[in-house]
Amino acid sequence: MTPDVNLAQLRALVAVADTGGFSAAADELGISQPAVSHAVAALERSLGAPVLWRGSPCRPTPLGEQVLPHARTAVASAAAVRAIATRHSGGPTGTVRLAAPTTVCQALLPGLLKAWRAAYPQVTVRVFEGEDDELAAWLEAGTVDAAVLVDAGPLPPGAVSLGADSMHALLRRDHPLAGQPTIHVAELEDDDFLLSEGGCERHIREAYRRAGTRFTPRHRIRDLNSLIGMVHAGVGVSVMPALALTMLPADCVLVPIRPAVHRTLSLTGPTGRPWSPAVGSLLAGMAPGVAAGAAAGVPSR
Repeated sequence: MTPDVNLAQLRALVAVADTGGFSAAADELGISQPAVSHAVAALERSLGAPVLWRGSPCRPTPLGEQVLPHARTAVASAAAVRAIATRHSGGPTGTVRLAAPTTVCQALLPGLLKAWRAAYPQVTVRVFEGEDDELAAWLEAGTVDAAVLVDAGPLPPGAVSLGADSMHALLRRDHPLAGQPTIHVAELEDDDFLLSEGGCERHIREAYRRAGTRFTPRHRIRDLNSLIGMVHAGVGVSVMPALALTMLPADCVLVPIRPAVHRTLSLTGPTGRPWSPAVGSLLAGMAPGVAAGAAAGVPSR
């Protein structure tokens, strides 16, 4: 008789799929690498076929791709049961995997993590940094438990608004336009434009569209720190969210652009499945004090 699939096997599959390797999965689960390998091998014996391609990184096989969503649901449900059982004896417990854009990780999350640690000492929050367009997919796939989404559509009950983050021109402090209170995007035409491909491109293009100004970026840069370094070196100028202020060297400045364009930030759990009790507690505890504080932290200049 084929052995039954158990939760440890499914938890190992999810960990290897998410981290890309057996060693990283072992660190994630707090067990040895042989234990992870044994659990995955036992799962494959139970199913009668491989669920992972061994490599760098490890990837799910076609069977693994079909099993993985059910494995995530089982692991999340088990965590929810444990959290419910322990909630009555001292508050929420467990681990919350939280995804957010780079600028949010830099500017807003440190304050939120500090507040959550004080209010919910038995909850561990693990941060995953991603691009704007990746976060919703991670959340709905179960790769993370909560996410800060940009310009999200209809959100489930319990989601928290973190405010609006306006687009600013990024310039060296010695740039002729650096001292102006605002800059029309047409005024940037004489400079080489460095475009961040991280997720704000549509906001930048919208500003130029509203202005009726041709948009011709000279360089396309994926990493935000690389882009800031290039502006700092005098290669060109850029436009980025106000939250990037915390990432800038002293001789770079952000100046609000015209036409004004902003992005909205929302912290939420998934729409397609129940939230874990720990996620619900973290977000419920933000209304209204912590959420208002986070929104107040979005700089306007």
